[in-house]
Amino acid sequence: MVVTLEDTKAWLRVDGEAEDALIESMIEAAEDLVEGILRFPLSEFAQSLPEPVKHAVYFAVAKLFEERNELDSDELIKMLKALLFSYRKAEW
Repeated sequence: MVVTLEDTKAWLRVDGEAEDALIESMIEAAEDLVEGILRFPLSEFAQSLPEPVKHAVYFAVAKLFEERNELDSDELIKMLKALLFSYRKAEW
């Protein structure tokens, strides 16, 4: 994971450990979404992940977490593309 559980929980304003497993799975899903939009693995950023990319992961986790029963995936993808457009490759 390129973002930590603790930082993500702070972003979500979640206290306690009851939903840690759920949040971790959402971090993985969010990172997969971000990689798909970027068209390259996040590991290519080496040690310094740009802040907009981190925010895209946090945003995706927040949408997945808060709207898990009524997620508008088109809205999520549109926002992620807006956040990541300057880092996106033309193709895989």
